[in-house]
Amino acid sequence: MELQDGYLDLRPGKLANVVTNLEMFQRPPVRPDLPGMRSTLRRVEKPEPAWYRALFHKVGDAYLWFSRLILDDAALLAILHDPRVEVYAVDCDGAEQGMLELDFRVDGECEIAYFALTEALVGTGSGRWLMNRALDLAWSRPLRRMWVHTCTLDHPGAVAFYIRSGFHPFKRQVEISDDPRLVGLIPRDAAPNVPLL
Repeated sequence: MELQDGYLDLRPGKLANVVTNLEMFQRPPVRPDLPGMRSTLRRVEKPEPAWYRALFHKVGDAYLWFSRLILDDAALLAILHDPRVEVYAVDCDGAEQGMLELDFRVDGECEIAYFALTEALVGTGSGRWLMNRALDLAWSRPLRRMWVHTCTLDHPGAVAFYIRSGFHPFKRQVEISDDPRLVGLIPRDAAPNVPLL
């Protein structure tokens, strides 16, 4: 279905955001890590739902991430325990400060399903550091394509960051969903820049 030009009204309790899909077909030139990076990347084999959701909240509530929060344990574990899905925690100064999830379930492809840092690491060069790890992990395999999507609810610099990292936009979509704050998935005071309606 193609949307018509102009303004479209949403019912109260709904959110709309624009999703940008980006892709690459070969490993881009390396952008060196900034000096002084203190983080480490730790693979979490077969993560438990409670641990995963806690980290997902920590990095995603500010951006109203909800897609994994609506899944029951069985559906979540079907993804996270699939041997073609890799979950990583970013550890910094003794705390989990980010996550990376790589999805290899389509042969020859890697989707960055989730890429996030806490606010404490944003702007420190940690994003470039984490992307370098993601690119290394993905392109160490015989890939034909790596891709990611982001939306207007994510960090405002996300699209530009992915382009600097070597991705190219290829598709734009509109996503309409229930506001996760109004259905109890995320605290009502999350993302104060997006008003509750």
